[in-house]
Amino acid sequence: MSVERVHRMSHAVDAAAPAGVLYNVVADTAPWPLFLPDTVHVERLDSTGTTDRFSQWADTDGRPRPTLWRRTLDAHRRRIDFRRERPADPVTTQGGSWSVEELAPGWSRLTLEQDITVAGNRSADVERVLASARDGARSVLGRLGAVAERWRRLDGLLLSFEDSVRIPGPGEPVHEFLYRVGSWPGRVAHVVGAEVTEVSAGVQRTSMVNLADDGSAYTTEEVRVCFPAAGRIVFKRTRPHPLLAAHAGEWSVEPDATGVTVVCRHDVLLDAGAVERMLGPGADPARAGRHVREVLGRESRATLEPAQQYARESVRSLRPV
Repeated sequence: MSVERVHRMSHAVDAAAPAGVLYNVVADTAPWPLFLPDTVHVERLDSTGTTDRFSQWADTDGRPRPTLWRRTLDAHRRRIDFRRERPADPVTTQGGSWSVEELAPGWSRLTLEQDITVAGNRSADVERVLASARDGARSVLGRLGAVAERWRRLDGLLLSFEDSVRIPGPGEPVHEFLYRVGSWPGRVAHVVGAEVTEVSAGVQRTSMVNLADDGSAYTTEEVRVCFPAAGRIVFKRTRPHPLLAAHAGEWSVEPDATGVTVVCRHDVLLDAGAVERMLGPGADPARAGRHVREVLGRESRATLEPAQQYARESVRSLRPV
């Protein structure tokens, strides 16, 4: 019986950011869909403050799927140890650590150490797995380092908000309407075209043609992961509104004793370089944030209204004659 070899690798990036800022960018996984292009959704499963466990939906090969991770966080040492649960074949174990070192005031180094074992130690499998891990490490390090370097203005570029509607009656028809995004043209006012591909059960890729205030059309593309039992659909726009660098969010149908509340949440990262180009000279992130809030809020409400109507019609059609 061959003994599986442990393959180790180390990558690092230096960033013009304080060590505490760089550590927090790694420690807080909630905004990762806005920071990492391949990350569609992160779901925290449990947390004690020094340990956590989360599911990360990543779109690395055109088929978004979740990976499970558990971590031990040491803020004092600025170190995070991690381990992947149930890795996909041919990987048998995968783990490592993140560590942050202060180089000088305002300069820090982020290091990612990884250890991986591959079933059978077959050369082709090992080369493919290590190449993927290497490429992923370099990409993630570069992205997180760049985010940390924008720490002084990052709060002004990040925005979260939600819109909701109360609907008396069951939640199933509401979730059905939200799921069947291909039927939105002609029902949702700003949507004039939609193409949907079911990548796998509950995972969709969509392309929608939307109308702006001035009547011009723009296209958005997104990945959606649907959790029908929980009444949730999370999404990541891979081609967001022109004012945004990144856009993620969630539709949720929350039941109570007499009906449901349908909520649409948006998490966005403004594209600082697009603000004046889109809104004119002198426009700042605050104005861009208000504009995006208005546009996306209007689009959410325009979707919630026909969802409400669809639910009412579904309830009436089920009533006995």
